[in-house]
Amino acid sequence: MDSPHGAAVAAENLGLKGPRGWAFRGVTFSAGPGSLIAVEGPSGSGRTCLLLALTGRMRSIEGHAETGGLRLPRRAAAVRRIAALGPVPGVSELDPAFTVAEHLRERVLLQRRYDGSPRALLRPRRERAATARARIDAALEAAGLDPATLPKAERTSVRDLERLEALRLSLALALIGRPALIAVDDADLKLSAAERAEAWELLRSLAAGGTTVLAVCSEAPEDAVTVRTDTHSTTGTTDTTDTTDTTDDERTADAFAETGHS
Repeated sequence: MDSPHGAAVAAENLGLKGPRGWAFRGVTFSAGPGSLIAVEGPSGSGRTCLLLALTGRMRSIEGHAETGGLRLPRRAAAVRRIAALGPVPGVSELDPAFTVAEHLRERVLLQRRYDGSPRALLRPRRERAATARARIDAALEAAGLDPATLPKAERTSVRDLERLEALRLSLALALIGRPALIAVDDADLKLSAAERAEAWELLRSLAAGGTTVLAVCSEAPEDAVTVRTDTHSTTGTTDTTDTTDTTDDERTADAFAETGHS
């Protein structure tokens, strides 16, 4: 897979408010292209909403941000074209009934629809199929997922994947579009210590390959640009988030209701 050009990401006093109050507020940080950015904090501290705001999926109401040189929230549509979502519950999820092959085939067809030129659509079917297969293989390799190791190879259903395998598949799907930035929610959720280390090594390798990685987590690795959502003074950011007992899903739903973005 060709090395993509990562997107620089920065925020200054960024805040997003929903019907139940602030999802996050006062976030300030900057990270260069190809960075590994970890959004760290407990559940309910606005981590997912921040991830979605920085990828153009939610509209902040205070301060501003830039992703790939595109100012948010004004250039949100343009940011969505260069920033892909990995697994984000309630927004970008794998269908447990689909097989690995079905997910890959669907993503390639969608990608062809949105970024293929009219001339490319006129190429012979065999040539188009070979190009699609090459893109799939490159994405799977970058995500470290070898279908041959799965119980039924590419015919394996998502419901039969281990948590780390599902993460790799989600990342492969995102990589098919060759984005400048990939966003991952709950990167370390329900993983053993060894699996967490493996997941971070995967995300680190994507960043080293040129793709900026934005990952929500409960505990950030030391080498990441760390953005916290639950404290006033942190590495790379300040924040005045309301940390009442509200889940991430509730905060995300509130912010969607307020902004009307998905």
